[in-house]
Amino acid sequence: MSHVIVDPESRSLEERCVLIKTPRKNRKRYPEACVQVMPDVASATEAADPERNLHAAIVYGPSVSSESQRIYYLVRWL
Repeated sequence: MSHVIVDPESRSLEERCVLIKTPRKNRKRYPEACVQVMPDVASATEAADPERNLHAAIVYGPSVSSESQRIYYLVRWL
């Protein structure tokens, strides 16, 4: 995760299990509108559906971008 600066004292930024709706998996960050937070890894992987462009992942965020959008940084795909 070298492209993300982690703030260990943050109360809102943390790693989360999510579903990301995207047709391709080559981006490093995703807007909040594309991300659905899931309760755990099992839920995320079970709900993933590549045919509908839903992919399970671990992300860090949300963080506010320079464009004032809330974004999540990809840590890894599940």
